[in-house]
Amino acid sequence: MKPTLHFCCAAAVFTASSSSSLAFQTTTTRLPNKVALAGRRITSSSTARSLFFNNNQATQQPIEETEEEKQKRLKLERLAEIEAGEIRRQRRVSEDKLGYLFLFALQFLPLVGNDRYLSIAYFFGLAVTTVYLGGRQEVIDAPEKVTKKNALYAPVGASLAIGGLYLLLKNGLDPTSLYAVGVTVFGALCISDIGVPLLRNLLPSVDFGTAEIDLPEGIAKKLDVDRLPIDGLITLGLGLLCTVVYWAPVALENKFLVSNIIAWALGMVSLGAISLGSFQTGAILLAGLFCYDVFWVFGTDVMMTVATKVEAPVKFLYTAPPSDTPKDYPFSVLGLGDVVIPGLFVRFMGKVDEVLQPKNLSYFTTATFAYGAGLAACFGANEIFHNGQPALLYLDPSLVGSALACAAVNNQVSDVWEFEESGDEKPEEV
Repeated sequence: MKPTLHFCCAAAVFTASSSSSLAFQTTTTRLPNKVALAGRRITSSSTARSLFFNNNQATQQPIEETEEEKQKRLKLERLAEIEAGEIRRQRRVSEDKLGYLFLFALQFLPLVGNDRYLSIAYFFGLAVTTVYLGGRQEVIDAPEKVTKKNALYAPVGASLAIGGLYLLLKNGLDPTSLYAVGVTVFGALCISDIGVPLLRNLLPSVDFGTAEIDLPEGIAKKLDVDRLPIDGLITLGLGLLCTVVYWAPVALENKFLVSNIIAWALGMVSLGAISLGSFQTGAILLAGLFCYDVFWVFGTDVMMTVATKVEAPVKFLYTAPPSDTPKDYPFSVLGLGDVVIPGLFVRFMGKVDEVLQPKNLSYFTTATFAYGAGLAACFGANEIFHNGQPALLYLDPSLVGSALACAAVNNQVSDVWEFEESGDEKPEEV
């Protein structure tokens, strides 16, 4: 299981993006919003407004609100919006609880052994389940859309990123520590974000909608916040704990599952924070990164060098089986980009399902199975040829081809090809 596409692909989408928000938009949505806006939660905007307006039904004369009252109302409305989003996320996790339980059980597989076929089973189960769950997850705010221009320049940005890291390594400059610090900090925030609906399902008896901690007056003034949500603080603590364990002076072979947890959280948040926007944009992105992956894996040693020399939780690891000959890298690897980039397409096909309502075959289900088939083909080629395989060589044709075939079965080829996600979609009310 050689490394192929990894962090550079996910970064490339946003290298060409004007916002440069990377894939952490959702993380920087929940935590800062719930911290900066923390206060007593209100479950409807009408309740929030009632705190600042005298609703005199007899006269029905509008009362002009001050700027301070407006800001307070907007904060309360935003809190209501966030809490409504958390309820949606909690419900979806509950619906998909078997998938999350499977992922949890899968982490015990390394205890069984480090046989090569066990590593294949681990990677396959982890990747396919993550793509499925990430494709179905609910989000609080609308994701950032990738434009066709972003998609077109993604391989260029990815190539510059991976080429730059390669040149640094070849010239004796190791950016690993600096890069890993940034990734693990973002990883802690991602664990905090993705962990909230999981925590709420683990402790359903706790009313996290109103559970908050009062801050000391001095801290409250500095943060402009009176209270902080308990669920966000607990999951942030778990994220920071994972970061501390990752940096503990212990061999990576003894803590690689922590690295995988951080990488998984990064992947899940990325899938919720990014939208391909249109089918054609997705096809352009996958086609460009197809060429990128094939070139850097088959044509050079750049991908292998960067993936094994730059150690950070942007890949999934499994201890390699023992060998008589010493190995340069003691792990089998599946790049995070091999999950996130195709996963974005799978999630987008779920949006196609919602709008086009196919009568024969589900686009999302078809895409999920196509992802599994492409990944299986990649693993099979790896076993046959015993060398690194560019996963997108197998995944991209499988995904785009199956989507068009599914459209043909549903008699919706032109609808799918021209499909664009509308910009005014609103989450369902709770």
